[in-house]
Order: sequence, then structure tokens, then C-alpha cells
Amino acid sequence: MMLLQIVEHTPVWVWGLLAALLAFGYSQARERDISLTRATVLPLVMLALSLFGVTSAFGGRSVALAAWAIGVVAAVVLARRLMPVRGARWSDATRTLHVPGSWVPMGLIVGLFAIKYTVGVTLAMQPAMAHHAVFASLCGLAYGVFSGTFLARGLSLRATANAAAPAPQAA
Repeated sequence: MMLLQIVEHTPVWVWGLLAALLAFGYSQARERDISLTRATVLPLVMLALSLFGVTSAFGGRSVALAAWAIGVVAAVVLARRLMPVRGARWSDATRTLHVPGSWVPMGLIVGLFAIKYTVGVTLAMQPAMAHHAVFASLCGLAYGVFSGTFLARGLSLRATANAAAPAPQAA
């Protein structure tokens, strides 16, 4: 019954946002050509949104911010090694990246949404949890890991483009 009450009290715009995010995540599952700017900006936006999620829920609590930063760094290091974007190619002629479809972005987008939703519900039901160090740390870490993994994908795509781009001619 409580789950039904939570869903009923969720503003309608949240479900619209989820639908838009799912559509966007689905679009990432298809092979496509993207600009280097898009490959860079999207992960940075996700990083900023996750930092906003931490600060809006926990203010400037250093424990939450530190956990977020640790999550970002750990995810970038591990994901760059364990989850490279395979099959991406740079086209010098079109100045775009050809990116194979992947469900990884969908998982990351849904994961970040789920964290934000869960934190929001928890704090709406128990506002004192915003001052609970373990809760703040775990939420910060989760935000950091998901957005750091997104950032690692963007860095991997940039590395693909940089490795394939011709070196500048010396004068």
C-alpha cells in the first residue's frame, strides 16, 4: 500500500520526465553518428545533474560531496578500463563519431533517475535523513558512480576521436 501512495503522490511531471529519459536512453541503443561536442557535453550535463542532486538533497555536507567525488573518480578509472566503448569510429570526413548502439546509457540514465527519485521520496517521508551521514554518503557515492561511468564513456569516445584524428602539420 505504501508504494501505491508514493506513486500516487508523485507529481505528474516526474513521470513525463521519466518517459523522456527512457526515450532518450532508447535512442542510445541505436547505431548513430554524433559530434564530438555531443559526446562531451552529455556526460558533463549528467555529472552536473548528479552533483546538483547531491547538493539539493544534502546541502554542502562534506561527507556527501566527498562520497560523490570518490564515486566519480572510482567509476572513471574502473569504467575506462573495464567498459571501453567498442566499435566507435571517428570520421575525419564528417568530423563525427560513429557510435554503436548500447544499452549502457539507458542503464545509467535510469540508475540516476532511480537514485534521485528514491532520495526524494526518502527525504519527503523522513526529512531528518538529510542529516544522516551514512545515508548522505551512500547517496553521494551512488550519484558519483553512475555519473562517473557516464563520464568515462564520454572520455572513451573523445579518446577514440583523438587517436584517429590526424596530427597537426608542423610549419
